Amino acid sequence: MKKKLLLCAFLITIGFSVQAQEKWDLGTFVKTKENPIVKADSTLSFFCPVKKELVKWQKADVFNPAAIVKDGKVYLFTRCEDNPKAVLGGRTSRIGLAVSEDGIHFKSFKEPVLFPENDEFNKFDYPGGCEDPRIVETAEGIYVIAYTSWNQKVPRLSIALSKDLFHWLKKGPALAKAYNGKFLDLASKSASIITKMVNNKPIATKINGKYWMYWGERFVNLAWSENLWDWNPLLDEKGELKKIMVTRPGKFDSDLTECGPPAIMTDKGILLMYNGKNATNETATSTLPKGSYSVGEVLFDLNNPEKILQRTDSYILKPTLPHEMTGQYAAGTTFSEGLVYFKKKWFLYYGTADSFVGLAVSENK
Repeated sequence: MKKKLLLCAFLITIGFSVQAQEKWDLGTFVKTKENPIVKADSTLSFFCPVKKELVKWQKADVFNPAAIVKDGKVYLFTRCEDNPKAVLGGRTSRIGLAVSEDGIHFKSFKEPVLFPENDEFNKFDYPGGCEDPRIVETAEGIYVIAYTSWNQKVPRLSIALSKDLFHWLKKGPALAKAYNGKFLDLASKSASIITKMVNNKPIATKINGKYWMYWGERFVNLAWSENLWDWNPLLDEKGELKKIMVTRPGKFDSDLTECGPPAIMTDKGILLMYNGKNATNETATSTLPKGSYSVGEVLFDLNNPEKILQRTDSYILKPTLPHEMTGQYAAGTTFSEGLVYFKKKWFLYYGTADSFVGLAVSENK
């Protein structure tokens, strides 16, 4: 009898152990041999409506991509910089578009699709430009891009809408109307709108009647919206931005936790890929170069998007290739922004050292 009880206790313990270790992430991402998959192209030019001259808008660097599948093809939205002689952060960024049949080899369209113009948003978008897009699709077939408007004074999270991926209607800074404009002039960026998989495509979805998004880089905040362009961040008891997820001393995300591609609802929870920056002081981990960016994952509760259920202790993707540790950001960068389910695999598109676009693939179903 005693042996049976011990055996039962052992089996229960094993069961709990298996349950505790139950797989919740998207599997192991492996970099493709074609990396980098997109580079700068100095032959492309377009007439800039602000400068009123032809500009080689993709001459310097191409990086930090968003991605979406449409009509069986992968469309990649890339941050493209124009002037290779300008210092980091001093160039004008425009968002370009490329398309691929296999998700690896891309053909770029000749002109950018989202860029500074002579419009009411010029004061937010120029001269720094439109940066670091993330894209989602709605159930109605509308595409929503969240990007950073950079006037070289304050970075602002902004929203634009499209029906065809090529023509975009800017809606302006996402936090402009929240709390009577309290956060309009606050530095904001990196929005990950929560989606759910519908016919193998991530579609923006509502939770309790509202859309939700994770955003931020110093820490992760959560915001809600009824229309996908006016967003209301959550506040703490002091009326300040509520910190849903923060940095961790001694780990890959010791300095920053910056949201990556759109979050996805799974049967385990809400999965968010994010970019962790290693600190440059004594709180840094010794497993990575100081200041480097790597990719991690976190799982939030389906019924409570504020509650963390699981979080990777270490990175799932880090700089390893020569071009990921040179360029504009030599400390090393794998910066995730685009994630699609394509040909029964997960394709993760990332920026490398603010210079190229990289790709890693997972076969996890």
